[in-house]
Amino acid sequence: MATTLRFTPNLYRHLDCPDTCVAGATVREVLDAYFQANPRARGFLLDDQGAARKHVAIFVNETLIRDRTGLSDPVGEGDEIFVAQALSGG
Repeated sequence: MATTLRFTPNLYRHLDCPDTCVAGATVREVLDAYFQANPRARGFLLDDQGAARKHVAIFVNETLIRDRTGLSDPVGEGDEIFVAQALSGG
């Protein structure tokens, strides 16, 4: 199954992260496959336990994922994962 993996443009200044199609049945599988070609992205997007960092928001088809720890949300053929840097301010 091929899923499109896209990144918000504000991540480009931190990472070389071109949009790509990656095979996998869950968000974790897609990200792990992506990290094989782009290992630097792992440290920016995931913490030491493999969970999504607090400053990272991950969406599947415009819906925020539920499992930020295990990244077990399912994905299918033609789905899109969008990774954004969560911004806050005051």
